[in-house]
Amino acid sequence: MTESDTTERPQGWYVDDRCMNCNVARQYAPDLIGYTEGGQYGGLSKVMRQPRNEDEVRQMYNAAYACPTRSVHPPENDWATEFDPYPMPLDSDGVVFLCGHTSPRTYGATSYLLRRPDGTAIMVDTPRWRPALARRYQDAVGAITDVLLTHLDHVAHGRQYADAFGAQLWIHEGDLHSRPDADQVIRGIDRVEIKPGVIAYPFPGHTEGTTLFVADEKFCFTGDALFWSNSLSDLDLPDSVVYDSIKTWAQSVKRGAEELTFEWVLPGHGSFKHLPAPEMKRRMHALADRALDFPEQEVDYGKVRY
Repeated sequence: MTESDTTERPQGWYVDDRCMNCNVARQYAPDLIGYTEGGQYGGLSKVMRQPRNEDEVRQMYNAAYACPTRSVHPPENDWATEFDPYPMPLDSDGVVFLCGHTSPRTYGATSYLLRRPDGTAIMVDTPRWRPALARRYQDAVGAITDVLLTHLDHVAHGRQYADAFGAQLWIHEGDLHSRPDADQVIRGIDRVEIKPGVIAYPFPGHTEGTTLFVADEKFCFTGDALFWSNSLSDLDLPDSVVYDSIKTWAQSVKRGAEELTFEWVLPGHGSFKHLPAPEMKRRMHALADRALDFPEQEVDYGKVRY
């Protein structure tokens, strides 16, 4: 498979200027791809050095096949399909898989597959839409029974994947206007059981209908509500991108610090992170304290530092 572009191609791996500054490439190849100023999205990813061994080449392909704009280019634009790793297991038990192939229509949001003990699986948010990808995901994890949407920014391909899987599409009523064809609607702020061990926690603030999904008190799929910030080495939230209320968001974090138990934070944007549950709870409480002082401000994507 070859992906073409009309620009003059540098030697080796490079990132082109279509980069959306979504952080995906930097997450998958952190020692090889870094941040630089510039671009229309407040920053760009840049290849800091070329890979030196097979493992680093694989990291670069992981980044390339996850990038929403296909801006990460291999040498000679050689898109070796055998290096496409997705869906790729995240945890050692093979419960959560990264979908890769993020979509520009969700600003490069990471999506996930969650395997359940009964042999079925759940998709949380969605990658770019391709029928071949839908088949590939089902072949890897089994029957996908539910597609969970964390909030209105990530709804673009929900209906297509749900229909391809014969699955139920879920969203919170606060963001229902963005996906009015959803099959299941979460209401209010009380927790809702999606399937045994999988709980929806309404978490308004970023948007009115933002919802976290927690599996087995271990995996917390956060959408844009929380992420691990490599720049802070801590939990954080993108407080400069608020479509509902930063005060409501702070209240959600405070409530979540009391009610939620998890070990993995699995965001749409920003890095995922695994820590012991007591440490995650401690950091949630600290974030709740910080969030009380976050001011209302104009939406500015460029201010977020993942």
